[in-house]
Amino acid sequence: MREASQGTEPSALPDPMQAWLRHLETNRRYSPHTLDGYQRELHFLRELADKARLPLDKVSNGHIRQFVARLHAQGRGPRSLARTLAAWRGFYQWWAPAAGMAGNPVAGVRAPKAPRGLPKALSVEHTQALLDRAPAKVANEATALRDQAMLELLYSSGLRLSELVGLDLRYVRTADYESRGWLKLDEAEVEVLGKGGKRRSVPVGQAAIAALQKWIAARPQLAPPSAAPEDAAALFLGTRGKRISPRVVQLQLAQIAQQAGLPTHVHPHVLRHSFASHVLQSAQDLRAVQEMLGHANISTTQVYTRLDFQHLAKAYDQAHPRAGRKS
Repeated sequence: MREASQGTEPSALPDPMQAWLRHLETNRRYSPHTLDGYQRELHFLRELADKARLPLDKVSNGHIRQFVARLHAQGRGPRSLARTLAAWRGFYQWWAPAAGMAGNPVAGVRAPKAPRGLPKALSVEHTQALLDRAPAKVANEATALRDQAMLELLYSSGLRLSELVGLDLRYVRTADYESRGWLKLDEAEVEVLGKGGKRRSVPVGQAAIAALQKWIAARPQLAPPSAAPEDAAALFLGTRGKRISPRVVQLQLAQIAQQAGLPTHVHPHVLRHSFASHVLQSAQDLRAVQEMLGHANISTTQVYTRLDFQHLAKAYDQAHPRAGRKS
């Protein structure tokens, strides 16, 4: 067993805790990094139990809640406390039966909820700069036409990365393969299979349609004469003629954003967030945005109203005669 960080020694832990860590290392093949983290969390548990003059097998659910409250009062955040409870819960799940305890004292104890951060969205101006960069090679190179079509489609339809790479050129059904998502160019829509097997149709804007038409015309340059059915059907191809991988999309987008001079790292989900934020700013129709994004619950979509409020607040600060004045 590796020694823990910050100078703590494994021998400082009681035998049951050391035995559990050895079990994780030997039988479960946990990484040294994970074991070090668990060891630190067990030190917290031992210290708190010692201060309360409690043997480990006498710790109750109420004691665990008190310990968590104490750590929270000392400045431990929700995510840190969640990791602490995970370690404690795992230890007692393993040791409580052997110790003759009635149950796991950590069962049912949850860390405080972490405040939900706002999704990262580009401004309309930065999105336009990304999509309208129009380098000369876009008109000639198949990969550049492909990248432009992918970016336009991500922003036009708010697709998840997995949904984008899973799209086929059209619906295909054979004995060996059936499409999960596909482009319906004549109807200006894409049909996608999202999370939880939920299928939806999403509109595709004219700029994306134009970019897709140019890419489809150039697509044969990357398509090999013979390919596996799932590659032959794919809308977007890599340079080797296979269905494009999520990682390639991420790398291409990051490079294009850097070339366009954007001041932030851009990944595919940023374009999904930007789509939702910009549509909501214009249409104010939360249910429509929920449907287009494929969210099961409206609460997931409501986070974009906070982005919309930020947009309105910024406009207010810039436009209201007395917004920037102190009373």
